[in-house]
Amino acid sequence: MTEPINPIPAVPVSAAPAIASTPVAPVVPATPKHVSFDEFAKIEIRAGKILSAEKIPDTDKLLKLSVDFAEAAPRQIVSGISMHFPDPAMLVGRTAMFVTNLEPRKIRGYESNGMLFAVSTDSAFSLLEPAPGIPPGTKAK
Repeated sequence: MTEPINPIPAVPVSAAPAIASTPVAPVVPATPKHVSFDEFAKIEIRAGKILSAEKIPDTDKLLKLSVDFAEAAPRQIVSGISMHFPDPAMLVGRTAMFVTNLEPRKIRGYESNGMLFAVSTDSAFSLLEPAPGIPPGTKAK
């Protein structure tokens, strides 16, 4: 009987180097947090007509909008959408949907009194706009 040319030496299990095992957390898709109907009902969503739109100086994304909600005076809304509207004048006269009962928030020194609804992907952007004829101030149901 001949011996193999390059025999693999047998290593006792106790002499084998220890391999550190780091526990790996399973990848679980994010589950959206559910809100109750009562929590959702607190959000006020209204149609607003954009009266003016201008880029906020020294920012890349921010526009200052003046929006009519059929209230005593228009509201100022700050929104990070300027990359989608190189000419902010394109927004003037459009009616879009806004959250209108958020606490006012200062953004780059400008007070924002609401939040614009929009959807986007890597290649597309759209304001959420009601059908023509829906007047400013109309509440979403």
